[in-house]
Amino acid sequence: MFKQFTLALFLTAFLVPTSHAGLPDFTGLVEEVAPAVVKINTIGSIETNNEQPQIREQMPDIFRELLQQRRRPTTPARTMGSGFVISSDGYILTNHHVIDGAAKIQVQFADRREYEATLEGSDRASDLALLKIEASDLPSLKFAEPDSTKVGAWVLAIGSPFGLDYSVAAGIVSAIGRSLPTEQGENYVPFIQTDVAINRGNSGGPLFNLDGEVVGINSQIFSPTGGSVGLSFSIPVSVATNVVSQLRNNGQVQRGFLGVGIGDVDKDLAQALGLPGPMGAAIRSVSPNSAADKGGILAGDVVVGIDGQPIAYASDLPHKIGLIEPGSKIEVEVYRDGKLKTLKVVVGALEGENVAEVQKQNSMDRLGLTVTEPDSGELGANSGVSVSEVALRSPAERAGLRPGDVIVQLGYSRITDLQAYTAVVDGLPANTPVAIRFFRDGQAIFRTIKLSK
Repeated sequence: MFKQFTLALFLTAFLVPTSHAGLPDFTGLVEEVAPAVVKINTIGSIETNNEQPQIREQMPDIFRELLQQRRRPTTPARTMGSGFVISSDGYILTNHHVIDGAAKIQVQFADRREYEATLEGSDRASDLALLKIEASDLPSLKFAEPDSTKVGAWVLAIGSPFGLDYSVAAGIVSAIGRSLPTEQGENYVPFIQTDVAINRGNSGGPLFNLDGEVVGINSQIFSPTGGSVGLSFSIPVSVATNVVSQLRNNGQVQRGFLGVGIGDVDKDLAQALGLPGPMGAAIRSVSPNSAADKGGILAGDVVVGIDGQPIAYASDLPHKIGLIEPGSKIEVEVYRDGKLKTLKVVVGALEGENVAEVQKQNSMDRLGLTVTEPDSGELGANSGVSVSEVALRSPAERAGLRPGDVIVQLGYSRITDLQAYTAVVDGLPANTPVAIRFFRDGQAIFRTIKLSK
């Protein structure tokens, strides 16, 4: 009898999973955080026309009419992804590649509420974009403490893979600090690698820890098949919080920049340079007049620390420098001639293409247009204004305007010249559809345009 009781105890203790040793129960976590996760649908530019207006105008009328008849309307490109609310007043975070090129962005909640979102800012290098919807008292999510995620920790993702809305998947953190350079050679994101089943449509969705905090933003997968094979990568919150703060405050992202070419240090190189072991980023080249050049960093140095934080691999250097505000003074530890040396360096700024795009669009008017006086051949002199540039994702692009159009009416006002146009645009109401009439290829077109602010 005693032996039987002992055997039963053994089986209970070692063969039957307990709540401590078994899988965690995600049900409460999902109920808590799911309402703040959204599905994002986008519609691309309605029309694309690479034809040069001046070439079209030089054609005989009969050929121009035939070309117009044969021109087929293009089907708007549609994409979908995921995102999540980061503040109750309507700010939403997603991936840059989810909304890139979108003319219209729609946000949908699990309770079927739908909103049209405006793009507050986007950063291609980190693959992050900040959206805004007109809503209040929304459920929102909190970021985990930066660098709190450990390898082996349980994580959970919610998103819309292949359009299967608000699907939940779980796994563990496989690695941290993964270096995945972009096609442009940029390497500013130390990705979190997990084995969570991430698929197309999960992009931009949150990756949670067991406390319901966001530890990463799902961004990409490695797959020979196009579906999940257990290699998914998320942008860590250390990058996300920095990018979100800059997009909210400035509408653009600036990164710290040294201006060096770097490489890894293997065992033989470490021995040859007098290092204790393989470590750091070997400086292959230094750009003239760069922050590194001005700070005394030389080709042949090996950077092993930034402000007391170790640089173990070459990829660690752009990860850390990219998060430092330009103009900041830092201490750079380098090995030179077998000796450790500390340098004082003022971090430079790397201005990405998004900065130029934001500056360009900020110079445009409220409609997202740059306009000029029309040529004498366009509807006659002193008639309307001619569109020369249309900003991406602007009210004008959503209304279908494109370069070459001639605007002759806004609301009830006739547009006779630039002065009249500017006066009318400055007085247009926000969030109210306004009639707009313009000419394209000699044909009058009536549409509506709505300003968000």
